[in-house]
Amino acid sequence: MPMNRVCELTGAEFPLFAFSHCRDVVAAVSKAGGFGVLGATRFSPDQLEEELAWIDAHVDGAPYGVDVLVPEIVDPRVRDLGDNQSRAAAIDPAYQGFVNEVLGHYGIAPEDEMPILRERMGITPENGLALMEVAFRHPIRLIANALGIAPPAMIEEGKKRGVPVAALVGAKEHAIRQAEAGVDIIVAQGTEAGGHCGEVSTLVLIPEVVRELRRAGHDIPVLAAGGIMTGGQMAGMMAAGAQGAWTGSIWLATPEAETSEAFRARMIAARSRDTVRSKSRTGKPARQLKTAWHDAWDSADGPGTLPMPLMGMVSEPAFARIEREAAAGNRQAHELVSYFVGQGVGLVEQVRSSRQVVQDFREEFLEAVGSLAASVGME
Repeated sequence: MPMNRVCELTGAEFPLFAFSHCRDVVAAVSKAGGFGVLGATRFSPDQLEEELAWIDAHVDGAPYGVDVLVPEIVDPRVRDLGDNQSRAAAIDPAYQGFVNEVLGHYGIAPEDEMPILRERMGITPENGLALMEVAFRHPIRLIANALGIAPPAMIEEGKKRGVPVAALVGAKEHAIRQAEAGVDIIVAQGTEAGGHCGEVSTLVLIPEVVRELRRAGHDIPVLAAGGIMTGGQMAGMMAAGAQGAWTGSIWLATPEAETSEAFRARMIAARSRDTVRSKSRTGKPARQLKTAWHDAWDSADGPGTLPMPLMGMVSEPAFARIEREAAAGNRQAHELVSYFVGQGVGLVEQVRSSRQVVQDFREEFLEAVGSLAASVGME
């Protein structure tokens, strides 16, 4: 297919961008002609260095990128807490009692002390910038940021190294702010998306962002994100003005992904109505597969969610316990298995390899474009 702006900037052969926390998915997608993007937030700088070195050795020279989270706004309740040790100490031990209560209903034994997540760095500006420094030491062809305006250090370093900077937005005014800050690519993500997302649907957001950028005189390509699980949807978003698709949930149902067999089984069984936008995992609104965990934390009877990154320090060890119990044969625990996933989960019908997903996207995309052309007598 002819090169478009995003392909020219990143070296992608086909403008299908695959966000994943798994290096195997990233390498497989890039080698298949798409563009893999490694989500770096779950790693420490040393771990990220190891992951990127592995990708460099296994991607066969194909382009790939890295996604970091450098939040623009930090909740004042955690701004001055310092390191993870201090953050852990700031969490009321009563939260462990609530975790035990929720998990206990599903046959998961209580723990006396809160196994607060200390080994990971947490989503904070300083941690995101540390990961960014690691990313720029590798031959990446894209770096992306979410949760606010891309920091000046990222934009400056990107321009210095010739690495395009992408920024995720959920509203047209956010896109204008990112453009004025100097980013190279806008990823407009609708509320259907998995993980952190806004409230505007993808179908509305894409043409709105494209139009607003054009009116403001910003010649910046836009990638569509949120609920895109097929090549036909990708074609539709490109017809609406996008230059490609930024996808995430579809890769969770691949054997290369970091997800468990229990979660992949739940994905295949899920309907599009089985997700929820909740603060109960990270402290900010994030779409995920809905379980009783979310009902409990979001109810008026719950203790209320903590700000980022404290909520993640409470929730992630709990979800690790859920996964271990499910893998050990606790059928009740399966009901609590969850992960970040978008409303497009209802379109997932089977486990497919990452390479097969890229191939299916290509074929569906071409079929959709051909069908559209034929329907208006342009074939």
